[in-house]
Amino acid sequence: MIQISWLLLAFPVLGLLLNLVAGRRWGKNGAGVVASGAVLLSFLVAVGLFLTLAARPEEERTIEQVLWRWIAIDRFQVDIGLLIDPLSTFMALVVTGVGFLIHVYSIGYMWDDERYVRYFVYLNFFVLMMLTLVMANNFVQMFIGWEGVGLASYLLIGFWFFKPSAADAGKKAFLVNRIGDAGFIIAAAYIFALSGQLNFMKLFQPETLATLQIGATAIGLLLLLAATGKSAQIPLYVWLPDAMEGPTPVSALIHAATMVTAGVFMIARAAPIFDLTPTAMGWVATIGALTAFFAATIALAQTDLKRILAYSTVSQLGYMFLGVGAGAFTAGIFHLFTHAF
Repeated sequence: MIQISWLLLAFPVLGLLLNLVAGRRWGKNGAGVVASGAVLLSFLVAVGLFLTLAARPEEERTIEQVLWRWIAIDRFQVDIGLLIDPLSTFMALVVTGVGFLIHVYSIGYMWDDERYVRYFVYLNFFVLMMLTLVMANNFVQMFIGWEGVGLASYLLIGFWFFKPSAADAGKKAFLVNRIGDAGFIIAAAYIFALSGQLNFMKLFQPETLATLQIGATAIGLLLLLAATGKSAQIPLYVWLPDAMEGPTPVSALIHAATMVTAGVFMIARAAPIFDLTPTAMGWVATIGALTAFFAATIALAQTDLKRILAYSTVSQLGYMFLGVGAGAFTAGIFHLFTHAF
């Protein structure tokens, strides 16, 4: 199963390409079935990976599959590959499982929309970028997925761009997230400057981690800034309630299984770095606790159901941050799972 794990990403690519080329020709039913089927096939691959890992001894459940060498400039070596371990497989199951249900629901929900096929192309692209993020074996590839879900959210939140409120909401989500993304870029550059590594398996070796000790707090705080943008924490939570201007299935996809969970996942993936810095961990927990309370009180005063759900999501993400910030990474990721469904 490990040898064909690349199909996890290939199926959404195939789905969006088929709809781009022939979606209008085979009509709405065909476009919806192709897009949904592509995500279902990715889900089946994720199930296969999960069962494969479960059959292995615990110490053998981290596997890196390098697909090709992308960048090779002196010390700067970046591969495109997949890191298959319990965390990434777990996230792949959530993204494809919940994503498939949302695709199926969208077939009926978007039936009367004149840009029906384009919607499903965007939806497949969203799932592809999220899978790229969670399966990445290095910070550069993770950043490609990180920016990809940002672009997909801009396209889908502003899908009904003829409504000024929807167009503004898409721009707001895109711009607010650029603030967090700056933190990600600087953190990755600092990690490479200190250790000469961006590959997770090599970076998280004890001798390499030791080189990060001097800058661990700065790196942790920069990664927290990145996660604050993607996962809508104080003070960068302001884009998420406005994201409700997109079609309702888009709101479900963004708020449950994809974009807003990226920050929590990234902190869990970088857990060995955060373990070096109690200061950064404390800030993650503090931001999470404040957001959980603050967003819940805002929700009490809302009158629109979708905005109530949006602030509820922000609040629940705060609990996830509180979990991972307290060092309970498993608990934080488990709450991510329960909230997604």
